[in-house]
This record gives sequence, C-alpha cells and structure tokens, in this order.
Amino acid sequence: MDYDLFVIGAGSGGVRAARIAGGYGARVGLAEESRVGGTCVMRGCVPKKFLVYAAHFAEDFQDAAGYGWTVGKSRHSWKKLIENKNTELDRLEAAYDGMLSRAKVALMRGRARVAGPNEVEIGGKRLTAKNILVSTGSWPHVPDIPGREHAITSNEALDLPKLPKRIAIVGGGYIAVEFAGIFKGLGAEVILVYRGEMVLRGFDHDVRAHLQEEMKKKGIDIRLGREPVAIEKKGRTYILRFREASGMDTDGIACDAVMYATGRAPNTRKLGLEALGVAMAPNGAIKVDQWSRSSVPSIYAVGDATDRINLTPVALMEGHALADTMFGNLKRPVDHENVPMAVFSQPPVGSVGLSEERAREKGFTIDLYRTSFKAMKHTLSGRDERTMMKLVVDQATDRVLGAHMVGQDAPEIIQGIAIAVKAGLTKAQFDQTIGIHPTAAEEFVTLRQKMPDAEAKAAE
Repeated sequence: MDYDLFVIGAGSGGVRAARIAGGYGARVGLAEESRVGGTCVMRGCVPKKFLVYAAHFAEDFQDAAGYGWTVGKSRHSWKKLIENKNTELDRLEAAYDGMLSRAKVALMRGRARVAGPNEVEIGGKRLTAKNILVSTGSWPHVPDIPGREHAITSNEALDLPKLPKRIAIVGGGYIAVEFAGIFKGLGAEVILVYRGEMVLRGFDHDVRAHLQEEMKKKGIDIRLGREPVAIEKKGRTYILRFREASGMDTDGIACDAVMYATGRAPNTRKLGLEALGVAMAPNGAIKVDQWSRSSVPSIYAVGDATDRINLTPVALMEGHALADTMFGNLKRPVDHENVPMAVFSQPPVGSVGLSEERAREKGFTIDLYRTSFKAMKHTLSGRDERTMMKLVVDQATDRVLGAHMVGQDAPEIIQGIAIAVKAGLTKAQFDQTIGIHPTAAEEFVTLRQKMPDAEAKAAE
C-alpha cells in the first residue's frame, strides 16, 4: 500500500486525523480540492466570528456614552473588514500547511474520489491505502425554486464585494440568525423570512422565544409562517416571493440580496461511495458506527459528512479518536452526549444538555429554574437588552440535565458549565458553589426558585 491512511478533505476532522496519525508514524496522504482548513476556518466559524465582532462595535460605540465616553461619528468599511479577514485566513492556512508538513503528511491539491476499498484516484493517478477517511464536510442547501441562481449562501456572504443596504435572509436556524445580526449591526436593513413559528428549531423553547424578542428589539424584521417560492431579478433589485397562510404575497420583498440559510447537506456526492456499497442516508450522510467506520471496513468518515453532530469540535474529536484508535493503540470512541453548542447571534446563545422539551420527551420528571435580568453593563448604557438563563433538573436524582443562556458572553460561560453537566453534577452541587461577583455567570449558582410546573397546572 502507498499509505496507511488516505484522507479526503482537509477540514477540521480530516486535518486532525491526518496530523495525529502522522505523529504516530503512519504514512498519511491528504487530498483537498479547495483550501486547507475546510468549512470552519475558510467558510464558517472563523470568518463569521470576525464579522460578528465587527457588527457588535456599533452597539459598543453607543453604549460607551453611558460610561462617560464621547465617541465621534463612526463609519465602517466593509472592504477593509473583508481584506483583513482574508489576510488572517491566509495566515491560518499557512499554519495548517506547516502542521501537516511537520507531521510528514503528504498534502495533494485536487479532487479525490474513492476508486475501490483501498484505492483513491486524484488527478488521474491511482493510489492505494490500507484505510480511507472521508471528511468532506457539508455544503449549503438551496431549495429548487425559480430564481435560486440569484440567492447567496453563507459562502458568498463572507466575501460580498459590498455590504447590501437591504437583505432578505431565508431560514430560522443558527446561520440565519447569526447573519441577521451581522448585517444589521453593520448597517443593513434585515428581513428574516422563516416558514416556522419561531427561530432556532430544536433549541429550548425559552431560548428561542427570548432570542427572537431580542432580535426584534434590535430592529430585525422577522416574518414567520412564510414559505419562499421564487426569486425574481429586476435590474439590480431582487424580489423574494413567498406564500403565507392567507395565500401568495403579491408584493414580495424587494432587496439588494437574498441569502438562503436553510440548512446544509453532507458533501459526499460523486465520491464513488455508492458504487462501493457504502451505506448512505437519504441526505447523503455516510452511516458509521461508534468507531467512525462505514459499512465497508476499510472506509471511515468523520465530521459533517456523517451528519451526526455538525460542529467543528465534534469533527476534531472524531478525527483525533480515529487516529488514536487506528495507530495509537487506544480504543477511543467519541461520546456524543452533552455536547455544548453556541449560536453567535446578537445576543449570543450558549446551550448544553437537554432542553426542557427534550427532557420531557425522554421521560424525565423535571424541575426548572429560570431567570431574566438586565445585565449590569446595560444599567449605565441604557440598552434595552435582557439576559436569560435556565437550568433543567431531573427531579429524581437532582442531576442538572441541561443549561441554557441567551445574553452577552453566553458561549464563554456555557463552556465552563458544560464540564459540570458532562460530569453529572447535581443542582445541590451548583448551589454549593460560590459565585464570582459581580458577573452574569454567578446566576447559574444562585438560582433557587423553581418555576411553576406548567404541565401539572395544565392537567388540573
């Protein structure tokens, strides 16, 4: 065999698996048709976070007045932001190249496909490998509607030549609400169109309701129960047509750009997997076991290509565990329970463990603790923004099943709380922990008043 491991896709999971395997002395090949770093570094988490930071400065300048600062007239250069963002991405890609080189990973530029259980084809050349890892990530999904060619996705939104004055964002998931905050903060008029009844489907109901209200306060026009059906182009203007409960909207939404954020699909097409009998889900996800092994024993998959939990740290853990298991003599499956997650909306969301609804579905009898307050920063800034925190507790064992927050620094705070939830700590242990004052985080260890049991009251 030419290689002990050949990796297709140099995203987070693929690079981590290749680097760790190389560190164990394995002969590793890695193919990438685009840029090393994958979705997260080049088209997702990293550049998006830079834009989130940029957008938030608008409020920071306003809030400074309450603290005695006189801030002159400010203006923003979208062009400069994108240039600086791209410079940093170039630096990160070079750093990734260096890491792979030091691990003696053979990096090949080009599109690779699986030509056999132990064969990979790239650039017209066939290579052999004892094991093949598919880590090709996911790609934005745009429904097949008339005018879909006029829509942009998160890929293009990160590199627009100029900031749109008015943008319609279709979707209600984390990508939609994050970009709504970005564009609004940088000065655009934002209309978010979603077919559901509330944004962030799958998150705790209180998180969803609180974030949606805060987004409206910031001036984001949220239109629910609308089903987009077409995009029309008239000169330099785009018209988003949609259907609502009462029928077709005859006027539509006129805007400078229409962004679709309606989910992502595994990027596994035309890799030759079906021909080899690799079991796939209807959406193209590669079915794998706890060791990330597919139905073909020599072919593995990690990250978004498997559609398990589509988060960068999960892909990193899966890639690392696979290399440890395969070459490090460590049998290490990945535990996908209680994975913390964040939404970099404005305000941001942090969440770990079970939502109230999911806990009830799983049969737990639960106690709920929730608080909503104006953060200390805003008592002087005067900003009308509230923070929400919530704990979901198993009545039988007192174990904290879930922790949820909407508000400034929520992702930073929930990362620490996630350790406690993962460790199975109880509400009593939370209560025994002394808080750091004055912080918002201390509220998680001072929650004492249970919420009334809505289900019990409804049954009376």
